[in-house]
Amino acid sequence: MLRILFLITSISFLPLWTLAQGNTYVHKEYDIEQFFANNRIGGGAFSADESKLLYSSDESGIFNVREIDVMTKESRAITQSTEESFFAIDYVPHSNDILYSADKGGNEVSHIYLLATDGTTTDLTPGEEEVANFWGWSDDKKYMYYTSNGRDPQYFDLYKMAIDGWESKMVYHNSDGVDIQDFSEDESYYALSKTLTTSSNQLWIYSTETGEKVEISDPANPGSYGSSGFSKDNSTFFYTTDKGKEFNYLVARNLKTGEEDVIYETDWSVRYSYLSETEKYRVIGINEDGRTSLKILDTTTGNAIELPEINGNVQAVRISESEQKMRMTVGLSHTPNNLYLYDMESKELTQLTETLNPDIDATHLAQATVVRYTSFDGLEIPAIYYKPNQATVDNKVPALVWVHGGPGGQSRVGYSSTIQYLVNHGYAILAVNNRGSSGYGKTFYKMDDKNHGDKDLKDCIWGKKWLQEQAYIDGDKIGIIGGSYGGYMTMAAMAFTPDEFEVGVNIFGVTNWLRTLKSIPPYWESFRNALYEELGDPNTADSVRLYNISPLFHAEQVKNPVMVLQGANDPRVLQIESDEMVEEIKKNGTHVEYVIFEDEGHGFLKKENQMEGYGKVLQFLDTHLKKE
Repeated sequence: MLRILFLITSISFLPLWTLAQGNTYVHKEYDIEQFFANNRIGGGAFSADESKLLYSSDESGIFNVREIDVMTKESRAITQSTEESFFAIDYVPHSNDILYSADKGGNEVSHIYLLATDGTTTDLTPGEEEVANFWGWSDDKKYMYYTSNGRDPQYFDLYKMAIDGWESKMVYHNSDGVDIQDFSEDESYYALSKTLTTSSNQLWIYSTETGEKVEISDPANPGSYGSSGFSKDNSTFFYTTDKGKEFNYLVARNLKTGEEDVIYETDWSVRYSYLSETEKYRVIGINEDGRTSLKILDTTTGNAIELPEINGNVQAVRISESEQKMRMTVGLSHTPNNLYLYDMESKELTQLTETLNPDIDATHLAQATVVRYTSFDGLEIPAIYYKPNQATVDNKVPALVWVHGGPGGQSRVGYSSTIQYLVNHGYAILAVNNRGSSGYGKTFYKMDDKNHGDKDLKDCIWGKKWLQEQAYIDGDKIGIIGGSYGGYMTMAAMAFTPDEFEVGVNIFGVTNWLRTLKSIPPYWESFRNALYEELGDPNTADSVRLYNISPLFHAEQVKNPVMVLQGANDPRVLQIESDEMVEEIKKNGTHVEYVIFEDEGHGFLKKENQMEGYGKVLQFLDTHLKKE
């Protein structure tokens, strides 16, 4: 529900510092405007003739759709929204028309829009409360598939919409409250899932020809099961699972015989896998110690193809329909993601975008490293660490424990303007992956179930202790910061362990679990019981424990300065959560600052809001943490 997933990066070949004469480090600080002059990008879909890529960028200050010519590298804005974020989906087959998605002010009620070449825009899914998600195109490219909860707010049905006329037809009526994970190209097979817990689900293959529903999951051996698609000839179903093991691996299942073969396994979890247009290539993404590593296999030989040497981590790829070109998304912990084009035949690699503000020298930014420390009970906790370049034994710096979203999220080795801004201004940051985080095996993932605000919080406190052991950290000046579930952990720390952290920065965090779990949006219905299984059911005796772990009801114990940031349109953590927490802290006479954005939801997308909010965070930290 509150999961926040972050894109990631890998190693860098740039030096850790710049040197002036005499080998003296010369540090340069950048202001908030310079950091948020960097651009965030996403996507990268090929046009029909593969001469252009369609992608999303916040270059204008808010996300809009852009198009870039892969030969000239000239980019142009396709949309010019100033109010709502527009996210590129794809080109309509055999045309230059495009699809994009947008909600209203971050309310997450996303619609699919058609922008024709004549400039007219059509909302293809216009239901006022309808949440629509693009799925893909039919094999003959005549239909668009999408899921929608327009019929029933609680469940998503599958529809196909004819490109000629844009009339829709339901192809799967979701009467059982399952999740449609996938379907074959001829619509004869469906992969259907039902969530049991946040770490386990059931998975079936449903045949429209026979009406038979065959369970793929093993009721006697619960685990995670996720679809990786059907083969074009409808003979094979691919899926990932951690059945009987700690990490997800990739399985191929013969749909006629039921025979299964493990086709890829490693020491980390396979996050996803898919085949290219003619099944010549298989792309496999692996969650490897806080980074994504990619394998692209030649399906005819089973061998991995050799990717070009590149200064950064290849986080995602998209192979064109001709299978001759590949879009690569590449980033580093101290430089934002960029789009590259790789010619599969000539082996030529071309960088298409430059998202780092040219006023910023990346060598002045911190490179993330993966560290591990021992928690209170001996458990090893992984974390991502950002050390300010200017930090020395003679120039000790304050520090922050950063807690990711979730529950069950993961801090990863990726670029964040917010983190780099704070580190550049002299704050070390330890982004902890406390027990309950994803990416480190299912045992670790389940360790915080119905134990939130206790052992996971202690992991954060022991992260603070690790920071205090570093000779260049001022051990008396350590705070805690986080968003969503991380915001909850921040407020839990300030309320339940008020002497541990000098300050707390709560970014749209849960403070009243009873209210949050009762106010789940209707379109999360299929996930409700899983949340109750992990956190507790607010309608049962679990309500006592949920009350006890909710910071709102213990606000009288908060004694150190707190800052709270909130989006007014947040459907996950309602504004009233932050309103009430701030009011209760004020009753103590404790210093609290509150920033509300009327046009944001669960996460701040507009650059002006990010600059205002995170600029105020630095001012707050400088005043209450870095103070002499």
